[in-house]
Amino acid sequence: MYVFLCISRLTFSYYCYLLQCRGDKPIGTSFRVCDQMLDDDSCQPQAVLFGMLGAAASLAFSNIGAAYGTAKAGVAVAHLGIVEPSRVMRGIVPVVMAGILGIYGLIVSVIISNNLKTSGYMMFSGFMHFGAGLAAGIASLASGYAIGIVGDICCFAYAKTEKIFVPMILMLIFAEALGLYGLIMALLMNNRATSYKATCK
Repeated sequence: MYVFLCISRLTFSYYCYLLQCRGDKPIGTSFRVCDQMLDDDSCQPQAVLFGMLGAAASLAFSNIGAAYGTAKAGVAVAHLGIVEPSRVMRGIVPVVMAGILGIYGLIVSVIISNNLKTSGYMMFSGFMHFGAGLAAGIASLASGYAIGIVGDICCFAYAKTEKIFVPMILMLIFAEALGLYGLIMALLMNNRATSYKATCK
């Protein structure tokens, strides 16, 4: 959340500079400049910035979630290996499911990066790609957090009884689905951004 707030603050500061410090536009015309930048047919240079931020956010947030889930559940799996070594291979499922989240972010990041262009790239596409990256990244971050906590507690419980294994798998599946929802939404947003034909150069 702190990283997201920092990105938002930097983006807002950049736009304040852009709107108020342009040599060819007085400060009083900031709203008119803003309307021009938000126009669907507007191909501003900073549109690529938002596309790049979307690609970076997708990869960064999803890997943070994957790293947290892997580390949190990995500690419990190590404890399981000491108490019940015969159950380690089944208990490593949370670690594997947490690692998959990084792939979600990588997929979205690569797709967005391939759609970035130096010409004919509109603000609409930049905003859509930025939103797609945030959707995939933050959803995977939340999913990794849930997988880490569930995997940690359930692996300790699995060391005591095997009856917790099936409920653990079900909880992990629904936690993993959170990241999948973000991936689906990101793909839909990317498809919407690329299907819009630019009318500018």
